[in-house]
Amino acid sequence: MSTAKLRFIRLSPLKARLVAKEIQGMNAELALAKMEFMPNKAAKIIAKVVASAVANGGYDANEVVISSVRIDKGPVLKRFKARARGMGTRIIKPTSHIFVEVTKEQ
Repeated sequence: MSTAKLRFIRLSPLKARLVAKEIQGMNAELALAKMEFMPNKAAKIIAKVVASAVANGGYDANEVVISSVRIDKGPVLKRFKARARGMGTRIIKPTSHIFVEVTKEQ
């Protein structure tokens, strides 16, 4: 079993969880191939974390399974944008923490 984590990434946790649900329980090689052709920003970021988890254990991608992918909410960046009549509107920029765990196939 090996793990990898990526923290404080500028990505919405809700959008990242859509990709995480797709690959959980898959073979790592198949998951990496699937994420390569996904149009999401989250797919490219999670693919790097999965590849890192595989490398951290010293495994080949075809001999491990993604046992868990956890996407946690990180701190939110709060910004203001100028609006009419001298007012401002709050802009929320969410961040995420990504944790990936892979285990050897039986």
